[in-house]
Amino acid sequence: MEIAAQIRKHRQQAGLSQEQLAQNIYVTRQTVSNWETGKSYPDIHSLLLLSSLFDVTVDQLIKGDIETMKQEISQDEVRTFNREARVFAALCLLSAVTFIPAAALGFSRNQWWVLGLWMFLYGLTVYEAFRVEKLKKNHNLHTYR
Repeated sequence: MEIAAQIRKHRQQAGLSQEQLAQNIYVTRQTVSNWETGKSYPDIHSLLLLSSLFDVTVDQLIKGDIETMKQEISQDEVRTFNREARVFAALCLLSAVTFIPAAALGFSRNQWWVLGLWMFLYGLTVYEAFRVEKLKKNHNLHTYR
């Protein structure tokens, strides 16, 4: 969850309007609106005042609901991603290691099928790369460890 949603959630739970929140932390209502829409972010002083007002830690305010984030990716999905990543790594290594011998054999002995086989392997590697990227995108993995 992002900080904009956290500020909005805590403000509404406290029963405060944007104007009331702004007065409590010494900023304008427009500033609070910008925070809640993600147009800008609070400075450290404002974060401290917000955490004190909402009775949460700055860490909770910034990170949001940590338990929700932890459950975002199930263990099964993590295993699937790790398996796909290992397959991709193996295909990359195999493609790199076999290129020179395949090229040498294919060109020197006029055995083009060897190059065709290597091109198939390389195509499989590219396909697996797209699968891994799709998994990362679908689960927003760049934000999780």
